[in-house]
Amino acid sequence: MAEAVRRQLDLLGGLGAFVKRGDTVLLKPNLIAPRSHRHSAAQTHPVVILETAKLLKDFGARPFVADSPAWANVAICARALELIEPLRRLGVPIRELNAPRKCRLVPEGLSVGLSSAALDADVIINLPKFKTHQQLVATFAVKNMFGCVSGKQKALWHLRRGNTTAEFSELLVGVCRYLKPAVTIIDGIVAMHGQGPIRGPSKPLGWLIGGVDPIACELVCCDLVGLGPERLPIVQAARRAGFGCADRERIELVGDDLPITPCAGFEWAQPIPVKFTFGRVCRSMARQFVLLVRGLKPAQDQTAMPTAEQSPNLHSTSGN
Repeated sequence: MAEAVRRQLDLLGGLGAFVKRGDTVLLKPNLIAPRSHRHSAAQTHPVVILETAKLLKDFGARPFVADSPAWANVAICARALELIEPLRRLGVPIRELNAPRKCRLVPEGLSVGLSSAALDADVIINLPKFKTHQQLVATFAVKNMFGCVSGKQKALWHLRRGNTTAEFSELLVGVCRYLKPAVTIIDGIVAMHGQGPIRGPSKPLGWLIGGVDPIACELVCCDLVGLGPERLPIVQAARRAGFGCADRERIELVGDDLPITPCAGFEWAQPIPVKFTFGRVCRSMARQFVLLVRGLKPAQDQTAMPTAEQSPNLHSTSGN
């Protein structure tokens, strides 16, 4: 796995193309809820996080791992991934993406509170999970940056901008555009399909997909599972905003060739509305309070999931 992560960065020009020695680097994984990687594909695989952190430390950068989970907090989610002790040994802090500052997105002009930790980092490396999504069809690269919106403010934005998937996707694109992640490496080692982004079953894919353009990454991920990009609201929002490369013909692929046929048996979620009701936001806040006070975890899936070491044929593809 270490070699696969290193190769991913080498294919994109090497770590020095994105980071300088001494830079503070936010590693932004998907830590949505405290689910073990051994039982669920909800969170970014810990090996991807650890190996990226090791490469940065060896390079002379100052990485930290941070997110603002939908459920519980970063410490509880990291504990579920067995990350606490390995990161401590590396000297890599784990932080909550809190203390928001108001930022005005373009071209929407929305004023959104983004975490100071993300805004103050010299570099952001985006480490999302390859997943289906019951509100947005699938999420590959862009939506992971929405985790830089602190705490339950994310639920409030579902209430304010969730009238249509197009409206909400424009918000997601605006956040990603504002934060400008230097590079994205998508964990497709074991994906989530079905009713994602938390409760779907696992689907071994054996891929890392990376690039400097998150929209190009979205399109390459579509190819892997036979999803037409016209079905992906985030890609359509990016096209309207003029953000990223939304033309598949202009994407240069390096690394392993994509499979001739898409992944078989990849199941899509039954759609539900993007918009949260006021009552749902209140219930979400109450449940979050209980999780934090009691230190309880949501029930985990019981289906065993292969670890990175068990997943065969790990491939690495990058798109520019």
